[in-house]
Amino acid sequence: MERISLTDDVELSLLVYGMWRLGNDADTSPDRVRDKIAACLDQGITTMDQADIYGGYEAEEVLGRALTPEIRNRIEIVTKCDIVAPAGRHAGALVKHYDTSRAHIEASVDASLRLMGIEHIDLLLVHRPDPFMDHFETGETLDNLVKGGKVRAVGASNFRRWDWELLQSGMKTPLVTNQIEISLLHHAPFTNGDVAFHQKNGEPLMAWSPLGGGTLFQQANAGLRRKLAEVGARHGVDEAAVAVAWLLAHPARILPVLGTNNLERIRAIGDAVKVDLGRETWFDLYTEALGHEVA
Repeated sequence: MERISLTDDVELSLLVYGMWRLGNDADTSPDRVRDKIAACLDQGITTMDQADIYGGYEAEEVLGRALTPEIRNRIEIVTKCDIVAPAGRHAGALVKHYDTSRAHIEASVDASLRLMGIEHIDLLLVHRPDPFMDHFETGETLDNLVKGGKVRAVGASNFRRWDWELLQSGMKTPLVTNQIEISLLHHAPFTNGDVAFHQKNGEPLMAWSPLGGGTLFQQANAGLRRKLAEVGARHGVDEAAVAVAWLLAHPARILPVLGTNNLERIRAIGDAVKVDLGRETWFDLYTEALGHEVA
């Protein structure tokens, strides 16, 4: 599995295992979680994507119960902070909101470290743009977390260019990646400037919901599914692998984040790297997703 370097100290696997559903499995035992991680490692998928809010603020703890020193040494842990929802440890919140204050970020990082039983977070992402953000306070806080060793690298999630530039202007540490929604069903980032901005800066993107949250396989997308199946048949993989390969083919270096609790599906995540899409095939799928040919 190809590795993508973010800093001198942090590199991620090209494909990322998303753990947002980890706490929703009927079996959240340490053995079950270890089986999922093992299925990823067998394919060279070493990066695990978390967030403090996942599973009602419980998914990090589910992962933490399964981690051993050996497993921890073989994986990179990504987690996120700043969403405060009236659930779990924030059940007393009056309203769902974002909090990028120093106190909240530091408390969130400390909770993540404690719940996962780890000494550092490989990559911390600010989960959502905060319209009430003091970028100097937030930036300094992130800088200090890296300087203090609790976090090795920092990035953002769901940021637009202006959000990114505002936060970066208050920081000394470079932001290294932006995790945004990109898929055949959510392809606007290829034309609205989101991908172009980071591609210009040489910042790899992470793509959440690369299969459209499963809606890609609904009847409404029968035409696209048919084309995906045709390409998959030529490469001996399923439709999902082709949809992920469509993202991998782009020169911007996109790291798809894929989450499922089904072990067989986890074992098939790596099939996407078997598919080599040429330009015309890429555009054939894009045209079907657009619903019309390009101008």
